Amino acid sequence: MNKPFEFRGGKPLVSEQAGVVVKRVGAHLGAEVGGVDLRQPLSNAQFKAIEAALVDNELLIFRDQNISSDDLMAFGRRFGELTVHPFAPNEGKNAPELIKFRNDEKTPPYGTDVWHSDETFRAEPPMATMLVAKEVPAVGGDTMFVSMTAAYDGLSDRLQQFVSGLDGIHDMKPFRPLFGKSEEERKKLQHFELMYPPQLHPVVRIHPVSGRKVLFVNPQFTVGINSMEEHESRALLDLLFRQALVPEYQFRLHWAPHTIAVWDNRSTQHYAVHDYYPQRRYMERVTIKGGPVTGVPRAEPSTIRRLKYVAPAGVDVHGGHKPH
Repeated sequence: MNKPFEFRGGKPLVSEQAGVVVKRVGAHLGAEVGGVDLRQPLSNAQFKAIEAALVDNELLIFRDQNISSDDLMAFGRRFGELTVHPFAPNEGKNAPELIKFRNDEKTPPYGTDVWHSDETFRAEPPMATMLVAKEVPAVGGDTMFVSMTAAYDGLSDRLQQFVSGLDGIHDMKPFRPLFGKSEEERKKLQHFELMYPPQLHPVVRIHPVSGRKVLFVNPQFTVGINSMEEHESRALLDLLFRQALVPEYQFRLHWAPHTIAVWDNRSTQHYAVHDYYPQRRYMERVTIKGGPVTGVPRAEPSTIRRLKYVAPAGVDVHGGHKPH
């Protein structure tokens, strides 16, 4: 049985700072942001409000923002240096940081219909990702998000204790099929394997801003648990991966043209639903450079924070079910 959820810190559903209006739309993650035009430069106060809202809500949604590719990159650079994805389709020398996903009947979507945090095969995975919808299908093409802070909180105290201090092995495995079997292609693959060797990241990371604990494993890139037998590792990972499947921890974004999503890659995962083929879907993306992933030491039972839930008066905490 999953632990009951709580709204974070009792924060209001709608808040405003420096003219930036933030309206929460999900229980654990997700807020719509209004009061700004991202085609115009943001003031420092506006940006700080957006930056804080991203940490608080993990996913920000901006509607009706008809921005250019340059505007998207400029907005991303307010958060930090943009990174270049080694395998995604980009603009080459003109703008290697800009990824363009053009999917239709000739170019079906690839590799994003699995829960993942972006690029955790890197030593320093991105801190955030921005995606803007240029063209969307008439039906389908949603993106699902999940709060991995909520996923961690939902673990039992015993399991939180057990996974604290463990390291996951993250690998570039999804991209190996992009290389052919010729000698030249094998050399290319070896080149990238040397550039991006498997990385150890803590199974439970500490968010560098909020200080919250985050479950930091994902089925796309996490291939094992360091210092565990393979069958033990697989069983534990399967258990932890299922935390992303809990609907209460999720938010489903229905895209419309000129919608922008910004998600905290340090504390969320996402899943692009591949239900629109062969319709056309065109998105542009940038990612912001992250830093080292800091974990927690192996914890004693007394140090594990229990998720507290106090039912209001008159509320049946058994959901209508009574012991006999």
